[in-house]
Amino acid sequence: MKKQILIKYVVPLLAVGMVQLVSAEEYEYDAAKIPPVSSKQVDFVKDIQPLIEKSCIGCHSGRRPKSKYSMETREKTIAGGSSKVKSIVDKKSDKSPLIHFMADSTKDEELWMPVVDKRDKYPKLTPEQIGLFRAWIDQGAKWPEGLVLQEKE
Repeated sequence: MKKQILIKYVVPLLAVGMVQLVSAEEYEYDAAKIPPVSSKQVDFVKDIQPLIEKSCIGCHSGRRPKSKYSMETREKTIAGGSSKVKSIVDKKSDKSPLIHFMADSTKDEELWMPVVDKRDKYPKLTPEQIGLFRAWIDQGAKWPEGLVLQEKE
């Protein structure tokens, strides 16, 4: 009986405790590569949604989003993917992994978004566009309630 309890309850808890999560501070990045924050008051539907649909949603949506990171809803966009680390730090774009990945500021090229070999289909965001994303995050990452993004056909 004791062995069954150990296997059923304790072993899964130990496994969970052994998972190492990567935090924003644990990947190396060059802060000088991050574009400045836009001074514009950002409108999600007008300014951010078209960028996500053009460069992000093709890989980060559907049943099997790349790295288990979906950008279909605000909650999923903030939550992050397989690393379990939030991709957006509330009102701190300079600390948000999403910005580092978009700006190609990480030393690990595998973290760059869009992925380098897919940029012919999903274009890299310009510094001005990344600045808009930064402003959006710093302004609270507002997203219309109930809006679910999908790849355009």
